Amino acid sequence: MIVLDIDSKTPLYLQIYNQLKDQIISGEIIAGSKLPSTRKLSIQLNVSRNTVESAYMQLSSEGYIGSKAGSGFFSLKLDNSFISNLKNKNMSSQKIEPNTQKNSSLSNDIYNSFDNSSDDYYQYNFEYGKLSASDFPLRIWKRISNKCLSNLNAEDMISYGSRTGENELQIEIMNYLKRSRGVTCKSEQIIISSGMGYCLSLLCQLFREDFNQIALEDPGYTGAKDIFINNGYKVNPINLEADGIDINELENSKSRIVYVTPSHQFPTGVVIPIAKRLKLLDWAIRNQGIIIEDDYDSEFKYNSKPIPSIQSIDSNGTVIYIGTFSKALSPSLRINYMVLPNNLLEKFHQNFKMYQSPVPLLEQKIIQQFIKLGHYERHLRKIYLINKRKYNILINAIKEFLGQNVTIHAQNAGLHILLEVNNGLTEKVLIETAKNCSVRVYPVSLFWMQKHKYKDNMVLLGFGSMLEQDIVDGIKLLKKAWFDNMY
Repeated sequence: MIVLDIDSKTPLYLQIYNQLKDQIISGEIIAGSKLPSTRKLSIQLNVSRNTVESAYMQLSSEGYIGSKAGSGFFSLKLDNSFISNLKNKNMSSQKIEPNTQKNSSLSNDIYNSFDNSSDDYYQYNFEYGKLSASDFPLRIWKRISNKCLSNLNAEDMISYGSRTGENELQIEIMNYLKRSRGVTCKSEQIIISSGMGYCLSLLCQLFREDFNQIALEDPGYTGAKDIFINNGYKVNPINLEADGIDINELENSKSRIVYVTPSHQFPTGVVIPIAKRLKLLDWAIRNQGIIIEDDYDSEFKYNSKPIPSIQSIDSNGTVIYIGTFSKALSPSLRINYMVLPNNLLEKFHQNFKMYQSPVPLLEQKIIQQFIKLGHYERHLRKIYLINKRKYNILINAIKEFLGQNVTIHAQNAGLHILLEVNNGLTEKVLIETAKNCSVRVYPVSLFWMQKHKYKDNMVLLGFGSMLEQDIVDGIKLLKKAWFDNMY
């Protein structure tokens, strides 16, 4: 039974989602049970059909329910050995109040082996990982910066800060993560860092005594692979399945650390559903292993609510959660953070007792105020709407001008898509022919460690930094480059 509170600040679709999710986790809704149709449930609850569809879509995206054409929606089976963990996490969730105690963007450099032309050469550049300059809240940022600077005193300027970051910023991040990602932690578990590279390098040093190899998704984020290799780790590539990393292959790899991007796999866009997240946690517990969860662009989920983090369902301290301000705010700030489990926090303080936070005090104070005053979440709402519109324009332009000749991957989230082009041309030729029409697109082969498994007919298209009309005009030129000249 679902009971809705029309006076609650929680949207109706989220009330439906939460109650159905709880019923599936508790076993009240048995695995395989058919759910009421959206039409029937909307009549029962006296809400719009769109409201029910939104709830079902969120449950489906997280892997709690599935659907079959002509058969409607049904609940999926979860691993019973971990249901209690989910229950305990849900029961212990509570609002965390502040206390009084004290990714980076991909660089074009990695594409130089394919194309070292200046960006000025191109009329249309589908660059990944960038927002439009007009999206940055510069006026507000300057105002907060001036205020923070005027509030600094001489003592602040001659003192070393905490090695983990300023506590006021840690508290703001803690509460934001609880609201937006379901992350449960104390402020002292949050380590403020200066980008993904620094963050992962610290972890490499932290694990060196106990581990010498790590598993990575293949394809996956090239920057992470390079960092682990440069720190002396053996990297084991693990293939992806339709629902994310292959758990059986991970098991056979003998790795005890895995680096994953579960809420929007880079670069394929695969989302790991709840059932596989539980299996991943089971793997970590049985192998006394560690999951590094990179949540690099969770703010951009276009057709459903952002999926809760793996950390939010971890009751055993096996997940290190990493987030960043690079994608949604600015890569030039060089600020990201990680949430260490309590069992690693003591070791962190022992190993890095002489380290200082690499992020300047002033920048920490500025971003702390930016979050505290509500500007960050207002900024997120704004850029979400802007980029959802750009995403829809891109998808519609591809369907209109490229049609059945291409397949779109990495949909419904993030700031990029993968485009599989079915015209017989290789990736390199696709990039060159696009260049001849003054359009820059990017290679995907760089992200495969096992090159022989790549189909060699894809390109990466980013859209966050482009004007809306430029997206359409760029796709028109890609049609000319890839298809019109073939006939």
